[in-house]
This record gives sequence, C-alpha cells and structure tokens, in this order.
Amino acid sequence: MKPPLLRWPALILLSAAVVILLEQFQLPAALLLGPMLVAIIFAARDKPVTIAKPLFWLAQGVVGCMIARAMPPAVFTEIADNGLLFAAAIFSVIFASALSGWLLTRWQVLPGSTAIWGSSPGAATAMTLMAESYDADVRLVAFMQYLRVVIVAVLATLIARCLAPPAAAQNAAAFTIIQPVIWPAFAATLFVIVVCVGISRWLRLPAGALLLSLAGGLLVQNTQLVRLELPPAILTIAYALIGWSIGLRFNRAILSYAAKALPRLLLAIFSLVAVCCGLAYLLVRFAGVDPLTAYLATSPGGADSVAIIAASSPVDLSFVMAMQTGRFMVVLFTGPLLAKWLAKWVGAKK
Repeated sequence: MKPPLLRWPALILLSAAVVILLEQFQLPAALLLGPMLVAIIFAARDKPVTIAKPLFWLAQGVVGCMIARAMPPAVFTEIADNGLLFAAAIFSVIFASALSGWLLTRWQVLPGSTAIWGSSPGAATAMTLMAESYDADVRLVAFMQYLRVVIVAVLATLIARCLAPPAAAQNAAAFTIIQPVIWPAFAATLFVIVVCVGISRWLRLPAGALLLSLAGGLLVQNTQLVRLELPPAILTIAYALIGWSIGLRFNRAILSYAAKALPRLLLAIFSLVAVCCGLAYLLVRFAGVDPLTAYLATSPGGADSVAIIAASSPVDLSFVMAMQTGRFMVVLFTGPLLAKWLAKWVGAKK
C-alpha cells in the first residue's frame, strides 16, 4: 500500500493521464470525469485521500461562476421572445425526467429521492452537489448523472461532427490550459466567489456555494460591475477537486449496487434521450430551428457540457443556452420539491 504522502502525487498524475486519454475522444466532461474515475479506483482499493471542505466549497463557487458566465443577457432576451416555445420544451423534458425518476424508484432501482436527482436534466455537477444537501445518495446520483453526461456528450459530439463543417469539429477539440489572463477581472471574479461562498456557509444553504456564486456571478456580470474571468487552469483545478470529492465517496458495495442497476439505468437514460430527440424534431419541423441547434438545446446532458460543444459548433448559441439555462433554473426550484414529495411517497408506501 502506498504511504499516504504518496497518494496525492499518484492521484494527480493518474487523473491527468485519464483526462488526456478522454480528451482524445473529445468528451466535453473529461476534466471532471477523469479525476472522478481515478478517485473511484482509489476508494475501491481502500486508498482514500482527504479533500479539505473549504477547497470543495470554493470549487463549487468556481463552477457557479462558470455557469453564470455562459448566461449572457442575450439568453434572457431569447427566453422572453420565445416564452411559449421554451416553456413547452422545458417542461416536457422535466416531465419526462421526473417520470423516469419515479419509475426507477417504483421499480426499486434506486432508493428514495436519489432517482429524482439522478434523472434531473440540469447541469450534472449542480444536480450532484444539490442532491447531497437533500439527503440523497450522492454516489448513485453522480453515477447516473455522469453516465448520462458521457452518453449525451458522445452522441452530441457525433451529431455535431456529422452536421457541422470539418473546421468546427476540429475546433471542438482545442483546449489549452495556459492562456492569457486579464488579472484585474480575475481578481474581481475570485472576490465574488469568496464572498458568495462565505455567505453560503454563514447561511448554511443547501448547495449554497454553487447557487449563491451562480446568482452573484449573474448579478455582477449582467450589471457590468465585473467581467467574469475564469482561466482554464482554474476551471481544471475546480473540476478535479469536485471529481475527486465525488469519486472518493464510492466503495466496493456501492459499485456493486450500481453495476446491478446498470441495465435499467441505461434504459432510463436512452429513453430520456429519445424523448429529447423527439422534441428536437418538433423544433425543426414546426419552429424552423436547424437540427444541430435543436438537438443541443433539448439535450438532457449537463448545461456546462452542452455549452462547450455549442461554443465550438455552428449553432445559434443564444438559443441553445437559453433553453439549457431555462431548464436548469426550473430544475433548481422544482428538484427539491420533487425530491421531498417522492421521499414522502416512498415512506408512505413502506
């Protein structure tokens, strides 16, 4: 067994190697999935590494500002201009995901409210972090959320390559950790993150570090007080910290449970993807949206992963992010209510 001091270097080096491998397949969530997979291996082999909670909270704050940065004012204008269309598409996906979660609970594939959080079609990282605050099994939520992220990201990447020009597909793979940094904006962004995380800990809000940083980022960005500056290196560290924090909570028992549930989880995920593809077809057929934009807008993967693909593809980025943002905001408010209702329903049945 490696001495505890050697586990950190091993964790970092192996995580970097897996990220590089996943990047070869152009998976948008590679920066988070790589560290999480390596951490799962460490946890399953009883070689845990401890992540300090303040670092985990700050990583949530970085993700919150990252999501806020992907929501320019044009997103909200797009939602206002196409209110009925967005409402119909957003609530159709949420209804399908809630039905999927309910069926998984009824069939006892996943326990309690875990199925609802695992099925929620929002940003995967945000849903996993919020699930922890509402007594769901965060390990199973993470397993289902990121399994869906991988499936949706692979499909989205393949569809983008089929429908987008070759140059756009090549740009999707471009990722450089070291990039020029606007230091005053970066310092202001860090100040916003630290303040929001500090307030969230003082108020003890569920998933507060993420949600308050998202709200604070939107406020300062849309009022033009601060230009949110998040260098790729900081995002890489934040994703790694979150991936490690989630992966290290797994153990052999939970992995065995997840393996047994895998066939039915895959059925639920592909059913939800099929529903979203049907909605995308309706957008193409009746709203005149181009196919790639429609698919990315209705995709049930993480909003952060979809943003990465959409930003490097010839699509209507405002439309895609407006749809993803609208759904994410609705899920933020309906997720806890659905989870509590399902937990009560399960308790009454028992």
